[in-house]
Amino acid sequence: MLVTHEKHECYKRFCVTFKENKEIGNICYMRLLKDAIPPAGDQVLYVFYDFETSQNTEYADEAKLHVPNLVCVQQFCSRCEDAEDACDCVQYGTRRLSFWQDPVGKCFHT
Repeated sequence: MLVTHEKHECYKRFCVTFKENKEIGNICYMRLLKDAIPPAGDQVLYVFYDFETSQNTEYADEAKLHVPNLVCVQQFCSRCEDAEDACDCVQYGTRRLSFWQDPVGKCFHT
C-alpha cells in the first residue's frame, strides 16, 4: 500500500485492491463483485469453490506439494441467489457438489 499525494488523508494508506485510501491496518484481498459484474439479467452464474489439500510430498527445498483430496463447489445463478441453500438452482441444478476421488478431474468434467 502506498500513500497517495493527490488525495492525502492523515493516517490512511492507498489500497491497490480498492483503489482508494483505507485505514492503516485494513486488510483487503478481494474486491466486491457488485461493481465488477455487468448487468446480465438472469444469465450470471456464481461459482464458489474450496480445495482441501494434503501436503505430504516434498516438492523442493522447504516446499511441499499441495495435492487436492477434496473439492467443494457451491453454485447458483442470479435468478435463485436469494433462495434457500437447500433447494436446487432453477437453471443449473444441484447447488452444492463435493468431489472426493480424483477431485479436480471430476470437478471440471461434471
